[in-house]
Amino acid sequence: MLESESAVQPLREWARSLSERSGELVPQFDPAEAGVDAKLLFLQEAPGPMTNAGSRRRGSGFISVDNNDATAEAVWRARDAAGLHDGFLAWNIVPWYLGAASRKPTAREVAEGAQATLELLSLLPYLEVVALAGRYAQAGWQRHIAPVVGEDVVTVNVWHPSPLSLNQPGRRAAFNSSMVGLSGVLRES
Repeated sequence: MLESESAVQPLREWARSLSERSGELVPQFDPAEAGVDAKLLFLQEAPGPMTNAGSRRRGSGFISVDNNDATAEAVWRARDAAGLHDGFLAWNIVPWYLGAASRKPTAREVAEGAQATLELLSLLPYLEVVALAGRYAQAGWQRHIAPVVGEDVVTVNVWHPSPLSLNQPGRRAAFNSSMVGLSGVLRES
């Protein structure tokens, strides 16, 4: 599927180029997602362990809601309940694998990742809204991306979908509600 899905090919080439330029492991985009036809970019912190196909506990090699981890499951369940099936693309403000999920990105990594995210935005001509999932995505966008793109892109802050975040009182319901709201924004366009 990855080889044949035309909407994903430009992103696949970009991710490969980014990996070569940075010397970092950059997971691929999910071929089942919208690719360059994305209307919604769901921007998280950094790829989790289940995106690393070369780790001891083998991951998929993709940024995907189908990965075998609780964060991916939370996004999938909320997306499904909200009817967010079309036009969705998941990615990370720091697009390369950092290692253990407990390792948080440094300010430098967020700044470098934001520059890569700006490149990605240029490949998404139909983009309408960016969901900024968690503090790192939100702060990175505000500091490094918003000054460049201005108000050309609508952003919505949502909780990070990790168990550590969503298991706090009220957060899972707020996250699910945010996903319904995102679905409504896309339907209005």
